[in-house]
Amino acid sequence: MENITIDDNEQMAIRREKAHAMRLEGINPYSNGYTPSNTSQEIISLYDVHTKEELEEISTEVTLAGRVMTKRGQGKAGFATLIDYNGEFQIYVNNKNITEQQFGVWKTLDIGDIVYVEGSVFKTKVGALCVRVNNFVMLTKTLRPLPEKFHGLTNKEERYRKRYLDLITNRKSRDTFISRSLVISSMRDYLNEKGYLEVETPVLQTVAGGAAAKPFETYHNTLDIPMFMRIAPELYLKQLVVGGLDRVYEIGKQFRNEGMSIKHNPEFTTLELYQAYGNMESMMELTEDMIKFLCLKINDSLQINYEELAIDLNTFKKIHMVDFINEVRGVNFFNITDFKEAVKIAKEHDVPVQKHHTTVGHIINEFFEKYCEEKCIQPTFVFGHPIEISPLSRLDDEDSRFTQRFELFIGGREYANAFSELNDPEDQLRRFKSQESERELGNDEATEVDTDFITSLEYGLPPTGGLGVGIDRLVMLLTNSSSIRDVILFPTMKDKNNENK
Repeated sequence: MENITIDDNEQMAIRREKAHAMRLEGINPYSNGYTPSNTSQEIISLYDVHTKEELEEISTEVTLAGRVMTKRGQGKAGFATLIDYNGEFQIYVNNKNITEQQFGVWKTLDIGDIVYVEGSVFKTKVGALCVRVNNFVMLTKTLRPLPEKFHGLTNKEERYRKRYLDLITNRKSRDTFISRSLVISSMRDYLNEKGYLEVETPVLQTVAGGAAAKPFETYHNTLDIPMFMRIAPELYLKQLVVGGLDRVYEIGKQFRNEGMSIKHNPEFTTLELYQAYGNMESMMELTEDMIKFLCLKINDSLQINYEELAIDLNTFKKIHMVDFINEVRGVNFFNITDFKEAVKIAKEHDVPVQKHHTTVGHIINEFFEKYCEEKCIQPTFVFGHPIEISPLSRLDDEDSRFTQRFELFIGGREYANAFSELNDPEDQLRRFKSQESERELGNDEATEVDTDFITSLEYGLPPTGGLGVGIDRLVMLLTNSSSIRDVILFPTMKDKNNENK
């Protein structure tokens, strides 16, 4: 049960009494049928350009609705600040301009109430835009008071648990989610313009494939089979390319039964796309161009700040994973082919080696994650991932130890993952079986064999480029949000009654 203070209970009792009194006066405290014709933004753009004298001479009748955030004045007149979706505006109420009954409602108005007003726009003595009210209607009488300290609230847990209060009182939070919506709609516009077709693939899957991650498990009673919440849509999307849909994309939820942090939420949103006759290089070009396009939409500049970092999206660096390790740690894995030698070097550099690490490729990846990721401050395409950690990616034609795959890092975090897709069904089956061996050695994130996908490849997947982008993280970057919970409306939270578990 939520904790409610004595003061809250008293205020709620008073507000209920006010609502009851309104009903006795024949006033519905939850009125309906009042649709405003204007928004705060429209009023500012239409009328703020005029002087006080000009506004007195022109017709400025408007209708507005919003939530009361401040109120001042206890006598026969007063001001209030209302917020709507677009922003805030000020109203002026005088008992001479509205009915006695309406002024009675005004006098009992509480912070948080939602009202409808009609009136004329004017400017105050200090030049502030205001609406002189001539019709005043209570739309929603609120029973719970807004928290006293909610303005500038520092309790992030409460912000995330009660997002509605966060949105009411925190303009930055509202702007962040408006920007998130713009990122996704602009992403669609960008891809649709380039001839990509938006599709939907199953969220409930019989095989958890398409990524290295631990799935959420469920059960289908009618079919009497276990099922999984998808960890990625990749294998289904590539089947569509086999079927002749040359350019497809999906924006949707993925689910991974893993830990939570400022970078991870178990339920998250991604973009995945596939392009027939594309490859790793074309995916690099598309990724860079699309992120620049989205950044300009949100920030009007390619030079942005993320926390303490100054990020310049004008230039994207490219570097092979092995060259990066050599640059940072002075170890050249192009020249190391013996696993025992690689393990010895790993121990010398305090790089962890797990039981399922059985090849030099595993060691290379651990080196990169420990020493290189955090150094990718400016946009960096890291390519040349070892085959062992890239079971769905085409081999590098010049060195079969590596694949045609890249990850994009900015500010030390991964934002995108892309391949020249593996389209050889026999090689793909070998890779799946290798992953099964890793699973037996304790890697519970290793992928399973998907026989339906193998069958589709046997019908022929054209050379294809594929890309996955983490939308939540991208929105974090573009809105300078420090936690993934700041960009997900309802993030996964611990049960308040079991926080010690």
